[in-house]
Amino acid sequence: MRLLHTMLRVGNLDKSIEFYTQVMGMQLLRKLDNPEYKYTLAFIGYGDEAENTVIELTYNWDQSEYDLGDGYGHIAIEVEDIYQTCEQISAAGATISRAPGPVKGGSVEIAFVKDPDGYAIELIQKQDKIGF
Repeated sequence: MRLLHTMLRVGNLDKSIEFYTQVMGMQLLRKLDNPEYKYTLAFIGYGDEAENTVIELTYNWDQSEYDLGDGYGHIAIEVEDIYQTCEQISAAGATISRAPGPVKGGSVEIAFVKDPDGYAIELIQKQDKIGF
């Protein structure tokens, strides 16, 4: 078994694709329209779906926003240089909701970014081994 994708419902597909490709450095892998049921799916990621977990952006044509609720946590992305990455993201006009620094009670450096719909993305400084 392997994890294939995480799905996020988005209110503006073009804006979300622009954020994830231009700001977060992902690639648009494929896009599918379903006129009968009035939705579009866009799959984005850092590599081919055959070997990488990706994000599925779901755009329902008749809905422009969602209540995120309190059950959603975040998507985590490993980065080579968390400070440089946050500078680039900020320069691109995106929101850094938690500046880079050590996680509470640990030494791993993290930061948080918000996507156009308000979803949280955790950036984690690359390490030799995963842990907090």
